[in-house]
Amino acid sequence: MSTSSIDEIVRDCLAVRVRLIGRALTSLYDGALDGHGLTIAQVNLLAALGKVGPCPPSKLGDVLQLERSTVSRNLNLLLNHDWIEVLSSDAKGIREVALTRAGRAKIESVMPEWRQAQQQAARLLGTRGVDAVQGVASNMGYAPGA
Repeated sequence: MSTSSIDEIVRDCLAVRVRLIGRALTSLYDGALDGHGLTIAQVNLLAALGKVGPCPPSKLGDVLQLERSTVSRNLNLLLNHDWIEVLSSDAKGIREVALTRAGRAKIESVMPEWRQAQQQAARLLGTRGVDAVQGVASNMGYAPGA
């Protein structure tokens, strides 16, 4: 690999920049939510379940573009806190989950900190950055609750 190839990757790689931005935003939200014992990934899982309604865990993974193991790990934590409930299961595992009343209350309880993190993220990205993120997600087919 030539020096110019190395320089080009270091200077221009969109993948690394998106990962850096993603980590910074995740850290911002996770820090804001830390006192609630939740991560932003878990809050979004609760919100997606609230929007979609009772469904198989695989549907949540599809909606949020998460791997099965990530969904399973987070669902277990949410189950342990009674923020979600298993509506049906079989030998293969959980078939359907639903948001509980306690889960809805938990979402409401995190909203002040989530809104603060949302404002900080918007300041960090700027109006054009926010519009770009929303546009790219929309173009990729991200349609929450669809």
